[in-house]
Amino acid sequence: MPDTPLLISLQVGLPRKVTDTGFTGKASTWESGIFKTPVTGAIWLGETHLAGDGQADLSVHGGPDKAVLAYSADHYPFWQTRLPDIQYGAFGENFTIAGLTEDTVCINDVYAIGEARVQVSQPRQPCWKLARKLQSRDLPAHVIETGFSGWYFRVLMEGHVEAGQPIELVERSLSDWTITRVNREIIYAR
Repeated sequence: MPDTPLLISLQVGLPRKVTDTGFTGKASTWESGIFKTPVTGAIWLGETHLAGDGQADLSVHGGPDKAVLAYSADHYPFWQTRLPDIQYGAFGENFTIAGLTEDTVCINDVYAIGEARVQVSQPRQPCWKLARKLQSRDLPAHVIETGFSGWYFRVLMEGHVEAGQPIELVERSLSDWTITRVNREIIYAR
């Protein structure tokens, strides 16, 4: 884990339709923005999303409180033992971050990344699209079991962000409310 948290990979993707057999064996079509591709260089982070990124179902994804999905790179070695071919962005995240996890990130934390300022808004709750994308029916249950959920950022100050930039904690107001605690006590009620 680095001394300073880093944005080690940045991914975007627009919604697309996919036809596959899912878990039923019958072909069906579904639409999602979960398919993200790494990008290089400075990318504009606006109030509701990164340039070149989008979500298919805005009733549960995206918007001001879910402008960016972050996921810890520290979890990838664990997942690679179960899903060997996954790469950064596999969980549909925009920001893959080294040095931060659900145990260290708190609700309302404000971070500086490049020109932007972002605030942690809530944990990510895994859905069926993650399972279908990675062809692992039990994946959402495993995400819940491990607590490796990721978290959403809202954008307080728009600006350019780029992979390789440090992530600096600017403000912490709710130090008792880590993402892990919110997942355990509120989201998953474990």
